Parts: sequence; structure tokens; C-alpha cells
Amino acid sequence: MGKSYPVVSDEYLKAVEKAKRKLRGFIAEKTCAPLMLRLAWHSAGTYDVVSKTGGPFGTIRNQAELAHGANNGLDIAVRLLEPIKAQFPILTYADFYQLAGVVAVEITGGPEIPFHPGREDKPEPPVEGRLPDATKGCDHLRDVFGHMGLSDQDIVALSGGHTLGRCHKERSGFEGAWTPNPLIFDNSYFKELLSGDKEGLLQLASDKALLTDPVFRPLVEKYAAVRTLVLNDEEAFFADYTEAHLKLSELGYALKFLENLLRLEERSCGSIKTRF
Repeated sequence: MGKSYPVVSDEYLKAVEKAKRKLRGFIAEKTCAPLMLRLAWHSAGTYDVVSKTGGPFGTIRNQAELAHGANNGLDIAVRLLEPIKAQFPILTYADFYQLAGVVAVEITGGPEIPFHPGREDKPEPPVEGRLPDATKGCDHLRDVFGHMGLSDQDIVALSGGHTLGRCHKERSGFEGAWTPNPLIFDNSYFKELLSGDKEGLLQLASDKALLTDPVFRPLVEKYAAVRTLVLNDEEAFFADYTEAHLKLSELGYALKFLENLLRLEERSCGSIKTRF
């Protein structure tokens, strides 16, 4: 089944493109791509498929959610983005934060992630405790990402996003970067993971867990391999990362085609508009 998305106005689409250009320049100038990607991830990663709460709906700007332990330091991202957001009042925070994540990957050399606008801002932040704990292993990863509705492949591909950025002790309790160049989006995370511990580089328990699992490890090796028969290593990673990032950014937002048809059928007035 395909996905369906809300229809937005031409004015809204133009604002998205203008905001994207502004974000490219700003994120490049401030070298804050890792922070913006983390903001987008942590905003979306609170989604729960059972209760259908949480997700990429702009709630992370609220102090209650910023105060969650996993979000330490993300108040900086919210504050940095506010002057640009103020230039585009037509855009929801939900769309704006996910757009910043897409731009962060793109300008650091990563794949171009499709972006479908139309997320609404919701008022209530999710409960704390839905994001991954870096001190835990495979069972925990599957539990957390499973509650989002994501797969084993999604877990490993999204882990590769740690090629960007570093940990700060005052925020997470850990210090250091995963790769030698934490401002370049490539497959270095997987290569460094397979090469073992190195002085000055970080490997957390949740990273090393990917090497001990019979499903996770082949994916790590696939993304780190020098060359495959069809795609080179980076293309294979980029393809799977694009799919995983898109799914993460649209949790609870993009409705399956059949679900949307059923909703339309139930509303005789036919007032809901979607694009397929």
C-alpha cells in the first residue's frame, strides 16, 4: 500500500523551499548539522505504534520535553532555529524541525531525503523514556525501535547516522566522536566499528551490540564493505539510511493508503483532502 499525505497550499510549499535554502546556509555556517539531526531524530523517535502518541509533531520545543534526560542540550538547537522559524510563520514546528534534519544530512555529504510537508503541531509532549539508552544492548534497541514500528535494518542504518557529531560529557555522560571527521556524513561509523576500539574515538555499548547480533552484524559489514557486486559500500548504506530516515521522520504522520480511504468513507461530508 502507498502512503497518503495532507495537501498543503502552494504558499506553504514555497515557504518550505525558502526555509530549506535558509537552513542550508545557517547550518553550514554554524557547523551544527549533528545537533539538528539529533533534534529531528529525538522529536520523531518518541512515537509509539500502540498508543499512537508522540512522534514528529513539534512538541520537543516545549520545556517539559526538552527536560527529558535524553534531550540534554537540544534546547540549544531549538534556540538556534527560532529566528529562522520566525521568518516562516506559515510552517509548523513539526515540519520545520524535520526539514532541518533533512538539510543536516544533505549538506554534510549524505543522501537527499524526501520531504513531505503537512505535519501538524500537537500540544502534548510524550512521556519520558521512549528514546534509546546508549548503555544497553540488542534487546533494548529492538524494544525501543520496535515501539516506533521500525525494523532491524532501520536500527542499523540509523545507527550509521552517528557518523555525524560527538558526545558531550555534560549532556550524555560520554565524551568523544564516533569517527575522525564528525562533520561528514559517510559510512565511516561502520568501518570504525569493525576496526575495534581506537584512542580518541567513541564506541558505546549500543554500538558494540550491533557486532554481536546475527542479524545486525551482516548489515554492519554490508555498509562497511569496500565494494559489493552491485553498489559500493556508501551507496548501499545511503539507500537504506534514506529509507529508514524517511520512515522515522513520518512516524504517525503518513497514513497508509487503505487507512486513509477508510477514514474518507466514514466521513460522508468528504471534507478531508489528501494527496497520494
